[in-house]
Parts: sequence; structure tokens; C-alpha cells
Amino acid sequence: MAVKIKLKRLGKIRSPHYRIVVADSRTRRDGRAIEEIGKYHPTYNPSVIEVDGDRVAYWLSVGAQPTEPVLAILKKTGDWQKFKGEPAPAPLLQQPEKAARPSFEAIGGEDEGKGEAITQKKKAEKKDEAPAESSSSASTEA
Repeated sequence: MAVKIKLKRLGKIRSPHYRIVVADSRTRRDGRAIEEIGKYHPTYNPSVIEVDGDRVAYWLSVGAQPTEPVLAILKKTGDWQKFKGEPAPAPLLQQPEKAARPSFEAIGGEDEGKGEAITQKKKAEKKDEAPAESSSSASTEA
């Protein structure tokens, strides 16, 4: 029996999240799994990766083969390098939280509350001139 470490898709249509599972290679993508060894949430910012390193090392040692997406995840977490005996990668960097934008009052803006419009209203075109010209031309022809 060939054993694979692969992703099992969960979640709604446009908000997927995955579980990293160990399963028989003949089972379907979301089918029965032997063991769940991690989670992956790609839609979060930054994406969430949780992997049980001990179980990954065990399954790799007994011959389980990771799929390409799982291999990329294991390389980011450093579990693949640990298994291969290579130096560990740089730690995953967390994005710093963005500072909240200062409020209008904090900047020093003053609201006088005049209640008037800032832009001038357009003046309506005179419609009386156009009909007057047509009526005067009509009377001269008759």
C-alpha cells in the first residue's frame, strides 16, 4: 500500500482551508485518511500553517511520499530539511500589524459645521430664448 501525505480540502466555495493528512494513495482527495497531521489556511493574511513535526518525521521515515503542495509547505516549516539532514530555512516572518489611521480630530482638523455646499451650483440655461426665435421665424414665413 502506497501512502501519501496530501491536502484534504474543506470550507466553502471561495474560502478553502486544508488539512494535511496521511492517506492511501488510491483514496480520493477528500476521502478517508489514516491520520491528520496538520492544518493549512491559505486565505488568511498571513496564511496559517500548523504541522505536527514529530508525526511528519515518522511518516516520512516509514516511506510516505508528500505531494507537491505538501512538500512546499514542509519546506517552509523546515520539516523537510530536518528529514533530509539539510540546514533549516530562515524562520517564517510574521507581517507586522498595520497602524490604525489617525482620526480626523487627531490630525487637528476642525469641523466648523457651516452646512453650506462647497461647490457652486450650475446656473440653469435660459430656455425662453430658443422658443421665442422659432416662433418669430414662423410668423415671418406666414
